[in-house]
Amino acid sequence: MVAMSARPNQEAAAQRAENDAPHRAGFACFVGRPNAGKSTLTNALVGQKVAITSNRPQTTRHTVRGIVHRDDAQLILVDTPGLHKPRTLLGERLNDVVRTTWAEVDVIGFCLPADQKLGPGDKYIVKELAGIRKTPKIAIITKTDLVESKALAEQLLAVSALAEELGFEWAEIVPVSAVEKEGAGRSPSDKGGGGRGAGQVDLLADLIAPLLPESPPLYPEGDLTDEPEMVMVAELIREAALEGVRDELPHSIAVVVEEMLPRTDRPADKPLLDIHANVYIERPSQKGIIIGPKGKRLKEVGTKSRKHIEALLGTPVFLDLHVKVAKDWQRDPKQLRKLGF
Repeated sequence: MVAMSARPNQEAAAQRAENDAPHRAGFACFVGRPNAGKSTLTNALVGQKVAITSNRPQTTRHTVRGIVHRDDAQLILVDTPGLHKPRTLLGERLNDVVRTTWAEVDVIGFCLPADQKLGPGDKYIVKELAGIRKTPKIAIITKTDLVESKALAEQLLAVSALAEELGFEWAEIVPVSAVEKEGAGRSPSDKGGGGRGAGQVDLLADLIAPLLPESPPLYPEGDLTDEPEMVMVAELIREAALEGVRDELPHSIAVVVEEMLPRTDRPADKPLLDIHANVYIERPSQKGIIIGPKGKRLKEVGTKSRKHIEALLGTPVFLDLHVKVAKDWQRDPKQLRKLGF
């Protein structure tokens, strides 16, 4: 009889311990080379699009905060621009943003794509992370849906060995597929809590939460980002503008929303939001690429981005786009300030 009653008692004790566990809240940032899957991972954890994604490197230009609400914790995820060798003043400022963010967060997640071998850029970032002693660091192997289990195992071992070589241990090593919401394979490493199983996106949140400080929620329930709406709208337009452009053009595109106002003559049950935005490029020759023959391409950008904007804001939108030249804005401090950098 005693043996039969022990299990329910254990479960009750575990439930009480869980209920008594302190709530945690804090900031975790994802870092890595450009195009390492940081923005896709942020969106997957939040469960909604808060960061724009593109197969173009250096798509992220701001620190985007996505908020994950859980019963036991609130995770504020900071998606940073990719750390890279800067060629312009914009590049230098983006790198400064990354390093400033590292100093302010509670957990750092280093993102490394499963389908790309550890390169000089990754080693450079991990070497910098090794110098940040007190902040827990998680290695996140992204895009695991693109590789076989053998290649994934090699990547997990490589990232573990790199930390050992630089004199620190990862708090966790987690394989993740943000696209499928679950990773493949298991970590073969016994270093720093690696080998935690399938690496699902939800598991990553489970592993980050205990590393955060004890705290009540920092944002109201229901908030998914603290990005201003005008900034998010501008980013959605830029995401649509990035699709299908020539290699030299992506970094030249910036978007500024000049005005967002409700249409005054509309009935309450049929609102319409007027959004006026400018797409900036660096040279007059780029204008035709963005606009396209007879304005076709700019119209496509407007149609595609409007759908995402309406989903974000929950209201019908009239989007007015104009293309303007801001000569060599990536290298001009005055232009960078004007464009919000």
